[in-house]
Amino acid sequence: MKNRGKSAFIFFCIAPSVILFFVFMLLPTVNIFRMSLYKWGGYSSNKTFVGFDNFLKLSRDMKFLQSFQNTIFLILIVSIVTIIAALIFAALLTREKIVGQNFFRIVFYIPNILSIVIISAIFSAILDAKNGLLNSVLMVFKGEGAEPIYWLGDQKVVIYSVAMAMIWQAIGYYMVMYMASMASVPESVYESASLEGAGNVHQFFSLTLPLIWTNIRTTLTFFIISNINLSFTIVKAMTSGGPDGSTEVFLSYMYKQAYTNSSYGYGMAVGVVVFLFSFALSGIVNLITKREPIEL
Repeated sequence: MKNRGKSAFIFFCIAPSVILFFVFMLLPTVNIFRMSLYKWGGYSSNKTFVGFDNFLKLSRDMKFLQSFQNTIFLILIVSIVTIIAALIFAALLTREKIVGQNFFRIVFYIPNILSIVIISAIFSAILDAKNGLLNSVLMVFKGEGAEPIYWLGDQKVVIYSVAMAMIWQAIGYYMVMYMASMASVPESVYESASLEGAGNVHQFFSLTLPLIWTNIRTTLTFFIISNINLSFTIVKAMTSGGPDGSTEVFLSYMYKQAYTNSSYGYGMAVGVVVFLFSFALSGIVNLITKREPIEL
């Protein structure tokens, strides 16, 4: 009787989460796969089964291929720069005696608590071609008559502007996570290394990184996948995919096809590609970063 009561209690505790997962995660995911096989505008009852035609169309869609290229670029550049910068700042604020360490920790973390829309507005103002702070500073060195850089209007540089905003938003969060991991490393380990003649840089690469590698691996996988969502929000707020699709990413292109161009089935085909790409990417990252954990 006691075991039955315990089982019932466990069931009622788990059931709400299982139901919510099934209704709001599993069913919509299955529906995305199903609707990707149809030609449908999204607002009418007329659906035409087209099989894999949407995916064949995607393979020839240059705008989609450009969004795929932009997504890969942002994943690589933003992830690499963010993780490296976060590790460096975390090491400096943890290992070095810097005046005002707590102040710098707060300053670095502030972007993470701001809304993405606010961050986009800040960077749009900074990168404004005529009155932006960045061009104003550059004009001091280039001269008043120099041509301003159109950070958000030039197809060659606009993707880098989006990357800057994404990096600035994320560094503080991962810095704090790495600081927590570094703080768990016993000071005696570094003292022993110092007695052996190892400098701070050598200790960082031979002790700090290997000892917190599990944390780095987890955050790297999480950040790479979350970049897909973050890039959509930043792009939507800063450039709306322009100019001429030069900042279009996976999810912004899917959104335009499904909800702006009334090609819901085609948009869901993009969603399927994003879904499969995310799973494949996370598997590749886990495989590449796999190594034996080091324990003290």
